[in-house]
Amino acid sequence: MTDNARARKLADRIQVVVAETLDRRIKDPRLGFVTITDARVTGDLREATVFYTVYGDDEERAASAAALESAKGVLRSEVGRQTGVRFTPTLTFVPDALPDNARTIEDLLDKARAKDAEVRQVSTGKTYAAGADPYRKPDEDDDAADGTDATDTDDTDGAAAE
Repeated sequence: MTDNARARKLADRIQVVVAETLDRRIKDPRLGFVTITDARVTGDLREATVFYTVYGDDEERAASAAALESAKGVLRSEVGRQTGVRFTPTLTFVPDALPDNARTIEDLLDKARAKDAEVRQVSTGKTYAAGADPYRKPDEDDDAADGTDATDTDDTDGAAAE
């Protein structure tokens, strides 16, 4: 069993090697603007998952995925040559869902901003139903006018009257 630090180190190295190899050696015209975002290696260092994003539409994504699959052997041999591990991990390419998730979050934030602006526009010039401060507060002047103090409790007179 290997330690997690070694697996992380190998994953980082695989990410760099794959990105550099795609940039310098792979000349497939189907390969679009591909960015290697992350790489993860299993604990036994036998399998590596490489996450990537492609700038473009669905056709370009599909073409880039096919180009990555066809270049998998070259990429794996380059990873083995540059890392020097006993067993070169098998590479699996997975499209990264992070851009789609970020786009969804941005759309939701835009909707929330629009609703906030709508509420702000409707509420301009309006007043609160109970005034600016709807909470009741005891008036200090009322206690002084009654002649009684809220802290004045005389239990001795009540006990003597019984």
